[in-house]
Amino acid sequence: MADTFQQPFGTDTSGHPLRHRLAERGVDWSLLLLLPAVAVIAGLFLYPFVYGVMISFQPVNGGGAFANYRAFFTDSYQAGAIVKTLRLAVPVAVVSVGLAAPIAYQSRREFRGRKVVTLVLMLPITFGSILIAQGMMRVFSPHGWVNLTLERIGLPRGTFLFNYQGTFIAAVLTTLPLSFLLLTGFFGGIDPALENAAATLGASRATRFWKIIMPLAMPGILTALMLALVEAFAIFPSAILIGQPDNATHVLTIPIYQAASQRSDYTQASAIAIVLTAIELLILGLMVLLRNSLYKGPAVGGKG
Repeated sequence: MADTFQQPFGTDTSGHPLRHRLAERGVDWSLLLLLPAVAVIAGLFLYPFVYGVMISFQPVNGGGAFANYRAFFTDSYQAGAIVKTLRLAVPVAVVSVGLAAPIAYQSRREFRGRKVVTLVLMLPITFGSILIAQGMMRVFSPHGWVNLTLERIGLPRGTFLFNYQGTFIAAVLTTLPLSFLLLTGFFGGIDPALENAAATLGASRATRFWKIIMPLAMPGILTALMLALVEAFAIFPSAILIGQPDNATHVLTIPIYQAASQRSDYTQASAIAIVLTAIELLILGLMVLLRNSLYKGPAVGGKG
């Protein structure tokens, strides 16, 4: 009688252990290390978010589940904060990434002053948005060194405080370091051998940059742009301290603060916060789709 094969427990019909099949799909015991992070995210983000969504449909003054949202969108002044937020956040993100990208690209290689440039770009992170806003109130004041310098070189003094321009500058200062850090990693992950190989084939420096570097770095640039947008959407201290919170810089974070802290109406504050979150998710979702359509191949060279 032919020997019968008894399949051991934990294997599939092909004889491969179940743990091997799971490992091929990226599932193993190391995933348990994610449990603390998942617990922290659930406790500090997921639960407050769900709770905020729930109370946004429980208006203090009644009027139905959607009363808070209806009150926000029917108030032209409050709803106008959406346009003001986009008008500030989108240019800030684009300018921050646009300024950080060439510096990060050059930082791939060692050059004189590289550490100094990196240190200067990282300083705003240590200061924080409030300290930057307070510093700008002195630097850009009518008798600050910026206006005094403009006057000495024959240019008219500028108005950088309590308007859109001052808030824009402060927002760029706070988002630029983050964009630089991200892009430094993305550009640093591109193997210089790819450029060198193209150079040996006669490609010019401009051709190498636009045909090799940019396609490889574009997913990273879009990622940095998304995170810069998130940072710019959350701007608050600069919009109040050096902006014009009742008009030009009446961004969405201000009515959220006013509803929660000044009127103690947390249901209305939650509704506006949900509107802000929905706008962010819509924009980020579109950018993720765009990023996924870009080049996904390796960014390193190899010996053939």
